[in-house]
Amino acid sequence: MNTQALQDVRVLDFTQLLQGPYATQMLGDLGADVIKIEKPGTGDLYRSMTFFNEWLGDGESPCFVPWNRNKRSLAIDLKDPAAREAVLRIAAKADIVVENFRPGVLDKLGLGYEALRAINPGVIYCSATGWGADGPYVKRPGQDLLVQGLAGATFASGRRDDGPVAIGTALSDQLGALHIVYAVLAALYHRTRTGEGQRVEVNLLQSVLAFQAQDFFTVQNLGRSFERPASGIAHPGNGAPFGIYRTADGHLSIAMNPWEKIVAALGDESLHLYDDPQVRYDRRDEIYFEIERITATRTTNEWLATMLALDIWCAPVLRQEQVADDPQVRHLEAFTEVDHPKAGRVKVVNIPVKLSATPGAIRRPAPLVGEHTREVLMEYGLTPEQVDALVASGKVTAL
Repeated sequence: MNTQALQDVRVLDFTQLLQGPYATQMLGDLGADVIKIEKPGTGDLYRSMTFFNEWLGDGESPCFVPWNRNKRSLAIDLKDPAAREAVLRIAAKADIVVENFRPGVLDKLGLGYEALRAINPGVIYCSATGWGADGPYVKRPGQDLLVQGLAGATFASGRRDDGPVAIGTALSDQLGALHIVYAVLAALYHRTRTGEGQRVEVNLLQSVLAFQAQDFFTVQNLGRSFERPASGIAHPGNGAPFGIYRTADGHLSIAMNPWEKIVAALGDESLHLYDDPQVRYDRRDEIYFEIERITATRTTNEWLATMLALDIWCAPVLRQEQVADDPQVRHLEAFTEVDHPKAGRVKVVNIPVKLSATPGAIRRPAPLVGEHTREVLMEYGLTPEQVDALVASGKVTAL
């Protein structure tokens, strides 16, 4: 059996909602033992949120389950001294700690970086925040939508006459999660060379700014502002044909391409009027609607056959319910199924990276609240009687 890249790494996970849980799930997918600390009874706040006011099985959240596989749940009251001592036992042996409380919360509970470093000098302690660990916004709530707006991302999508358009997924949280993972793995590598642990700080704001690097570089160095097009051109700095076009039965995306290939594929010589690249930017809205007038006459698959034969960069535009049936998606096994103790057999997005020697694996579904409380506490030195006493006190939840 192949080993997993992070199979000897222990992660103490104080996170909830999306940014932190996605990051620790990625670590778990690669083999890390992730112990998720949850509030007794109710658990992670995301367990109480859902879409459409609908739930899976016996009240399981479709918001929580996708971000929390490959973890063990320890439901424990961090404000209780005896419970906190139990958590400190785990922290003393943890390689990585990840938390996304507001700055200072865990310090007040005696679980901040300095407290954990005192008992575990090699610990890698990652604090993930919305706006940063300090500064004028440190006391503000930091959430995905709020960050998208402040970071300029909502003026990058949509059409000229629209208001700001939020990206239709939790972009800030997911970018923040990626930054957590690469930062803690870099710190882990540093520790293997030097033995030194360290504090890592990641925030949503800089995560979203970093992923707009070319746009900010252009604005700040060329002194130009991006103006969104009135049409469906897909980036405010691009000319035609870059965009999404209606076809007879759906939509087609067309990326950057030699203009002569586009003209040949569309079969309309009048489009040579726009051969000049500057014209294709200045008159991009006009060109967009000219192209869409033509693309609307044939099906998406017909256009794909024509354009791909000319090596034009294009692809079908799918609704989310169509994606799993796409031939390339199926080939990649990008979705899989797992058994959940309450939700039953559920379809999930598969691990997106492949390692030839140390492949990731979905070893366990998202846990129930406190599902592993007894197992974890006894593993870290508590006796069955001590665990029973904590359960009886109401300071931990155990199944």
